[in-house]
Amino acid sequence: MNDKSDTKEQDSLSELEHEVLRNQGTERAFTGEYWDCKTDGVYSCRGCGKPLFSSKTKYDSGTGWPSFYEPLDEESIGTQEDRSLDRIRTEVHCSSCKGHLGHVFSDGPEPTGLRFCINSASLKLAEDESDD
Repeated sequence: MNDKSDTKEQDSLSELEHEVLRNQGTERAFTGEYWDCKTDGVYSCRGCGKPLFSSKTKYDSGTGWPSFYEPLDEESIGTQEDRSLDRIRTEVHCSSCKGHLGHVFSDGPEPTGLRFCINSASLKLAEDESDD
C-alpha cells in the first residue's frame, strides 16, 4: 500500500483522477486522454507511478476507454469482484497503491482473450524515446 496520506494524494491528483483512483469512479467514454492514443511507451499508475501496461498490448476495443490485452506482468495489477451496477464484474487495481484502474473482461483479442478496460485518469504515459 502506498504511504501517502489521503490528503496528500488529493493534493497531487486532479478531482477526476482522485474520483477514479480512490473512489472507484469512471470517466465518460471517449473523453479520456488516452482512449485513442497511438503513442509508444509504458502506461503507469497515476497514483503511485508503478508501470502497468505497454502500448504494445494496447488496442482499439471501440469502447471509448484505453484497452489492453495484458498487463506488463502479473504482479503489476490486482483484481477483485465488483458487484456494483447490479452485475458482477472484475475490478482491476494497481497492486502497489490499490488505486482503481478499471475492469477486465473476457472478450478481448488473442493471445489472451482479455480486455483490460482502463480509465485514462488512472494512467500516465511515459513515451518511448527509442528509434526502433
